[in-house]
Amino acid sequence: MSRRIKIGSLIKHAFLVLVCVASIYPIWFILQTSVKTNAEYMLSPIGLPIHSTPSNYVQVIRSMPVPRWAWNSFVVTLISATLSTAIALPAGYAFAFGRFRGRSALFNSNIAFMVVPPVALLAPIFTLMVNMHLINRLPSVIIFYVGLFLPFSVFFITNFMRTIPVELLDAARVDGLSPFGTLRRIVAPLTSPALFTLMLVNIIYGWNELLIALVFLQDDRSRTLMAGLSVFQGRYVTQQPLVMAGSFLSVVPILLLYTFGQRFFVRGLTAGIGK
Repeated sequence: MSRRIKIGSLIKHAFLVLVCVASIYPIWFILQTSVKTNAEYMLSPIGLPIHSTPSNYVQVIRSMPVPRWAWNSFVVTLISATLSTAIALPAGYAFAFGRFRGRSALFNSNIAFMVVPPVALLAPIFTLMVNMHLINRLPSVIIFYVGLFLPFSVFFITNFMRTIPVELLDAARVDGLSPFGTLRRIVAPLTSPALFTLMLVNIIYGWNELLIALVFLQDDRSRTLMAGLSVFQGRYVTQQPLVMAGSFLSVVPILLLYTFGQRFFVRGLTAGIGK
């Protein structure tokens, strides 16, 4: 029996190792390709670099406004994620604990908005932004992202808040706290792991989003990092090491964010289980 358990454990660990290798290899491939010369890449696309050089990173930064694009992405992503989370917090509180007419229908409508593809909204929102003179300006993308993030954010926060014991809210009401005071002093602190997880998910989505940024930000100075790198790839399609250098620069912030925030990310995903 113990021998069978050991074999099963070895198979599970071997499978997990394969999954880790499959997840890490694309990042490793991008990194090793980014330090090759173009001639070296043409001779051996998947081989290890013989003479590593950081010149590709220097050329990427000099030939394109990468710092400007990275700053645009940072501003757009942070504001969009913060606004959507800030709106989802009171909305989730209302859906989880409120008792008002049409609550279920409104929440079901919110769920329906989650399945609407962003591409279906491009034409009408683009027309709206043209009329508002916001094309090639960051607020156009921020408004679109907030609208995209909100349905899932409200759904996520609402379901998390439903795990909070109602007795805590009843005790707060007896102590004389207003609904806003209950949200600020009791519900929000208990929901903080879920809020952090939601912020992280929205930041990753906003940082990696390409289609909306590419359509709404057509000026070279106003592009986000992903939109700018797509233009960069079109210009240097025959120089893959340069493209990989730019791609690795775009991945680094998300890798750092997840590396330092994964403990809170897992805590937010598992909080409320068993309550």
